[in-house]
Amino acid sequence: MKRLAIILTALIYWPTTLLFASDFSGSVVSVLDGDTIEVLHYRHPERIRLSGIDCPEKGQAYSKNARQAASALVFGKDVILQTHGYDKYKRTLADVLVPDGTNVNHELVKEGWCWWYRKYAPGDTVLEGLENEARAGRKGLWADRQPVPPWEWRKIKKLGMNQANPRNPAGPMNRGMYGVPFEPVR
Repeated sequence: MKRLAIILTALIYWPTTLLFASDFSGSVVSVLDGDTIEVLHYRHPERIRLSGIDCPEKGQAYSKNARQAASALVFGKDVILQTHGYDKYKRTLADVLVPDGTNVNHELVKEGWCWWYRKYAPGDTVLEGLENEARAGRKGLWADRQPVPPWEWRKIKKLGMNQANPRNPAGPMNRGMYGVPFEPVR
């Protein structure tokens, strides 16, 4: 009886250990945006969020460039995923490696298509160094004088405001106290 209980317990938990294995590989079947891809895992697409980075959001400046850069690196390729758990949307967080060993997360930061996501990868000196080099070289989105980080852009969108428009001083980002338009002093 005890042996049967052990066997049943093993059969129940064994499949879940496979599902939560730390590293796995699969073929990239979709690139949703610069930092989100889908990989076939056990014949089912699994949504992967590239960890430690944050690319511009859809509709934001440079979002298409970031998606194209990610696509060029991974689409249709077999990749190895070094997983780091899940995000609040139940996407697998991972570092994505292509067959030649290139870390896609690092490559996107290095080429200037995303930010090092300090909030979720604090103290990552590799990502910090790569972002600093991209900024200094004015690569990718760093060619822009003041690129808007995605976390700020999301906050603006969540509040129902558009990005500041310097040609429209009365725009939603340039309102003074009590929502009264701010008039610049000339």
